Amino acid sequence: MTTTDAPTVAPPPRGRRRIGDVVFAGLAQGSGILILVILAGVAAFLIVQAWPSLSANTANFITDRSWDANVRENPAFGVGALAFGTVLAAAIALLLATPVAIGIALFIVYYAPRRLASLLGYLVDLLAAIPSVVYGLWGIGFLAPQLVPVYEGMARNLGWIPLFAGPASTSARTILTAGIVLAVMILPIITAMSRDVFHQVPQGHREAALAMGATRWEMIRLAVLPFGRSGIVGGAMLGMGRALGETMAVAMILSPSLAVSWNLLQSGNQTIAGHIALQYPEATGYGVSALIAAGLVLFAITLVVNMGARYIVARGNKES
Repeated sequence: MTTTDAPTVAPPPRGRRRIGDVVFAGLAQGSGILILVILAGVAAFLIVQAWPSLSANTANFITDRSWDANVRENPAFGVGALAFGTVLAAAIALLLATPVAIGIALFIVYYAPRRLASLLGYLVDLLAAIPSVVYGLWGIGFLAPQLVPVYEGMARNLGWIPLFAGPASTSARTILTAGIVLAVMILPIITAMSRDVFHQVPQGHREAALAMGATRWEMIRLAVLPFGRSGIVGGAMLGMGRALGETMAVAMILSPSLAVSWNLLQSGNQTIAGHIALQYPEATGYGVSALIAAGLVLFAITLVVNMGARYIVARGNKES
């Protein structure tokens, strides 16, 4: 049989769609709507459950520094201090993890031999499978004691900077220690995203840079990093979202407090998620409602961060 005699599949009549296309489009649309419904349901639940304590509160919900949420007449909150600690810990983790993650991703994609790259990629991905309680035990049992002399040296030599003013904590259970632990926890997220983006850089862009006499680093700086900027930002924001909501590791490291302090070497700050984990077992009545109100604030912070990340990624893709 010649090629001209091969049977052909007749296209569907114009204006009609195949059943498979219709079903798939409906499932995709339904999945998107379901996500919005779930998100709206979570927000509605938080608002309804938090309303009793919010309506009974006559103190300042944000700036008050006394967490006496079980008092029926005038439950007090300190959500502002908790939000400050949450954002500070996540920012520290992001600043520490992002450069390391980018470096690891570049090494795996452009420098490491293939076998070593596969092994490193597997080990980095394995970090994401470690439970957060294990990170908390590592942070409080190993990392914190090792950081005590480091913090003392920082306070002694860098004490003129308000962030490192002494005296340093003798237990090293500080917001900086929590930030370091969170940085290790979000490292695989940012690394995986960056690695995937670097793999997608067009071969022609890299070859053009090398053909013009660029070194490997110059090729990465001129062709790879600009192309992968939106992906790097997206991975960093995903990692920050994980750091904002981390509970057990932070609760095990930081002591209960409602202080607002920029000093990274002293105890005092606490996060919303950590505070909820520590207070929930003993909370009753208005106390539970107050903790849900704190969760509502954390929900809003996370939502704003993710919306900002999506905007940055979309803008970067449009510029590309």
